[in-house]
Amino acid sequence: MSQWFIYMIRTAKGALYTGITTDVARRFAEHQAGAPKGARSLRGKGPLELVFSAETTDRATASKLEWQIKQWPRRQKEALIRGEVVLPVNSTDAGV
Repeated sequence: MSQWFIYMIRTAKGALYTGITTDVARRFAEHQAGAPKGARSLRGKGPLELVFSAETTDRATASKLEWQIKQWPRRQKEALIRGEVVLPVNSTDAGV
């Protein structure tokens, strides 16, 4: 079983991108390099900054957390980045 991570990247204009991966450093490098493996939504939006990453138990959990975080308002995402909010232990917990 491989390790899965959830991560957040900030673009030059301050937008936040959330994703999942098994290798944060590799995936961030792919985003920075752009095509063909980087996320289309991040292309041309650099410089990029990795602002958050956390290990999860498995891919399913990572995917659920990714979806939940994408539903959060910006203030809650920023609080997560600052360490003021913790990731939900149970993937059904979606709030602060």
